[in-house]
Amino acid sequence: MTTLAAPGRARAYARLAKLDIVDYYLGVLVVWALLPADLRFDGRVLAVAALFLVGEVLVMAAMVALDDVTGFRDGSDRANYGPDAPARKLARKPLLTGALTERQALRFAFAAAVAGGALWLAAVVVAPHRPMWTLVLLVVTFFFALQYSWGVKLSYHGFQEFFLAALGWAVVLAPYGLAVGEVDGAVVVQALLFGLGPLLFGVYSNTNDVEGDRQVGRPTVAALTSPRGNRVFVTAVSAVEIALVLAAPLAGAPWWFPLALLPTAASRLNQLRVGFHRGDVLRARKLGIHTHRITVVALVVVNLL
Repeated sequence: MTTLAAPGRARAYARLAKLDIVDYYLGVLVVWALLPADLRFDGRVLAVAALFLVGEVLVMAAMVALDDVTGFRDGSDRANYGPDAPARKLARKPLLTGALTERQALRFAFAAAVAGGALWLAAVVVAPHRPMWTLVLLVVTFFFALQYSWGVKLSYHGFQEFFLAALGWAVVLAPYGLAVGEVDGAVVVQALLFGLGPLLFGVYSNTNDVEGDRQVGRPTVAALTSPRGNRVFVTAVSAVEIALVLAAPLAGAPWWFPLALLPTAASRLNQLRVGFHRGDVLRARKLGIHTHRITVVALVVVNLL
């Protein structure tokens, strides 16, 4: 039974929700910059963005809390965050440290899910547009976020990598659709690029966690393939990202779009070098987070210009 004081318990819940990982939430900046200039400060559109963002934080908090409960129950977190993995911060797993009980984590996850779903519904009600594809996308995203490692356990059936990218695509396309009503090729390309960012640091986490994932039967690409096969997969996804950057002008982006995204390409190549040629997988994961944030800044600047 936990005896943490209120501030300590609040910190434990923040760690459970992984509030320090803001990378999916940066999608709202890309969406805002993509909007036509006359909508960027429209009160109704800003309200939709705010409701969607807070709802997203809560839905994501529910998702990662349920993931922690599953990892705690099946032992994968103990394997990946144990004394044989000193580079990982055990404090990020409050169930392992005893800062929170399983019951508290579940209660938090379900409350966050309900609140997040309610805020997304409010965003739909307030939105100036409600195209059917946007509504379907929101429902599907909400459902599968909660089923990522709970319920049907999507990530335990070989869909983890696709989900990491698809979640990023959804958090750009859905709020943009609610604000504008439709998307064009340039918006789709930027959504695809945004979603590849979290994937391209998630695969390095999976590379580091391969033994724990194999023990519990979590079929990530790293767990299913050889080290060489995993390296080929990560390299291929990185190449797809660079190809999207180069093809963006064909979808309606300005001709200089690839030049603006050169820092992304350079950082991604460095990430591959650090992760697979130097063997420093956790540093490569950290570089992936920085690369994603560089990409977001570049996309915002391109759209505003």
